[in-house]
Amino acid sequence: MLSMQVVDQVGMPLPEVEVTATDSANGRVLQLGATDPYGTLAASVAPGEYRLALQAESFQTLRLGAQIAAGSVTPLGRLSMELAPPPELPSRGYWEIDPAHTAIRFIAQHIGMANVHGRFENFAGSLFIAERVEDSSVEITIDAASINTGVKMRDDHLRSADFLEVERYPYLHFVSDRMQHRGGARWQIGGTLTLHGVSRSVQLDTNYLGNGSGMEGETRVACFASAELHREDFTLNWRKMLAKGIAVVGATIRIELDVQAVYQGEQPPAHWS
Repeated sequence: MLSMQVVDQVGMPLPEVEVTATDSANGRVLQLGATDPYGTLAASVAPGEYRLALQAESFQTLRLGAQIAAGSVTPLGRLSMELAPPPELPSRGYWEIDPAHTAIRFIAQHIGMANVHGRFENFAGSLFIAERVEDSSVEITIDAASINTGVKMRDDHLRSADFLEVERYPYLHFVSDRMQHRGGARWQIGGTLTLHGVSRSVQLDTNYLGNGSGMEGETRVACFASAELHREDFTLNWRKMLAKGIAVVGATIRIELDVQAVYQGEQPPAHWS
């Protein structure tokens, strides 16, 4: 048995730190679990010599050895993890979202049952990266009729007046008005989402994945962003529809965006004017 508490560089407990142990005798890898909200973990491990690896988002992997004795608890004490260096920020200028390497997905609960997974097939978007990244902006326009859950009958229903009402509201539109650095590679992008004719503030929890070169030498950046939407905020009244016997998706919808964008230069491209 071993026990530990994991903290960050200022001594605050770190939850959800994944801990693995490699048995030095046979190389077998054991998944010991994750730390609790207080940063603690206790795990049963057979006696022997192990190499431990502690991993958490935005932190450097911590590696250490441990000798586990039979019939006793091996306390590893308070282990401190350091923040990982953030990836290099993107260059100032204009970036265009690449639809071929971007996905906009949603996950919604089917009333009392499993989740419904879907995506939007058609969209366009752009980023402007300012000298101070916090002053940057994002704009995305989504074709509401391009919704796809893999079931035609369900998709037709989602396009109808019961849900997206695409003939009246053909687009979803998001435009950001603020960016905040949350440490490491984590950012929060705040803005306004217009859906079904209603505009509401939305916060995108964003993990910046860095930049690099594409197959043709173009400069790309990538990020993963997510948010939870409440359908009633956009006048999609699920309780009213449930009373009518319409039980397709639940009251909350998780949106996920895997984004790649291509650098266009310091001046906006001609086709943006």
